[in-house]
Amino acid sequence: MSPGGISLPCTPIVIFGNFSTPKRSCTITPLCLPTVTPALVPLSFNKFGSRVNPLHPPGMRRRTVSLETKAAHHFNQQRAIVMQQKEYCRFHQDWQRPFYGSKAEKEEYRQELRQLLKKQMSEKWAAEREMLNRQAKDAEMAREADRLALLRDLGRKKTSALLLRRCRDENKKLMETKWKEKRLIKSLEIIRERELLQYNPINWSGTLK
Repeated sequence: MSPGGISLPCTPIVIFGNFSTPKRSCTITPLCLPTVTPALVPLSFNKFGSRVNPLHPPGMRRRTVSLETKAAHHFNQQRAIVMQQKEYCRFHQDWQRPFYGSKAEKEEYRQELRQLLKKQMSEKWAAEREMLNRQAKDAEMAREADRLALLRDLGRKKTSALLLRRCRDENKKLMETKWKEKRLIKSLEIIRERELLQYNPINWSGTLK
């Protein structure tokens, strides 16, 4: 009995019989992925291999619609976690040796530092030697270029001097030839004038020569 003495009929619940939505069934292709080793193995030991492509996982020739990528993504995630763990262990193993390691480990760490310092010094010296050699080669090339330029200038000067000397000799020959012609012409004129004076009655005494 509801408040106020009013009763409401309830909504009937209808239950259908064998009514179910048909579901599409598909077969899941199993994947053959390598196992990811934990980070407890030595840091230099890489067993999990390279990264897996989820779209083209190993062992499958052709990608199908039913191919799931969960296993490949899980493998890549576990691989990344293991690599992070190994890098973390490597970092902490490097810095904890000089502080908390034994005497042998501390000495080994110091020896590694000395070797690294020697390597850096040798690389620096090699770079300096290479730079000095390069500068020496550049200086030698510059000197050779200057020498070739001086030789070219000297050759041009010699050629110009020979040309000027040849021009001078030709001009001298032309001037000498012209002078000879002038002397010859003058001598011929003098002879002609003398011949004319012999037949000219103006100079009867023969004093003009």
